[in-house]
Amino acid sequence: MSNTIKSEIKFLVELDENRVPEKLSWTAQDGGVEQEEAKAVMLSIWDSKVQETLRIDLWTKDMPVDEMKLFFHQTLVAMADTFQRATADEKMSDTMKDFCDYFAEKLELKK
Repeated sequence: MSNTIKSEIKFLVELDENRVPEKLSWTAQDGGVEQEEAKAVMLSIWDSKVQETLRIDLWTKDMPVDEMKLFFHQTLVAMADTFQRATADEKMSDTMKDFCDYFAEKLELKK
């Protein structure tokens, strides 16, 4: 029997009367994070049985649009980096990064 280590990440979502997120917080004790406030979270889970991505996309109603644009840009850049590490497909990773640059330019995110 192998010794396995379990690590838990928790998200707490406080909703208003219309079930719209008002507050988000997360805890990852192994990472030293305890009830840290967040304004948005995007979680993707791969279901291998049906070959489909399941998603949870949440943001608080007070998340500013300019921060949402930055959040998306940084998430896209991170996805390009992760794609490179996971697949070693440098050509497609570079293409994704080119799109990220285009995205930032069109939203005037780079100063």
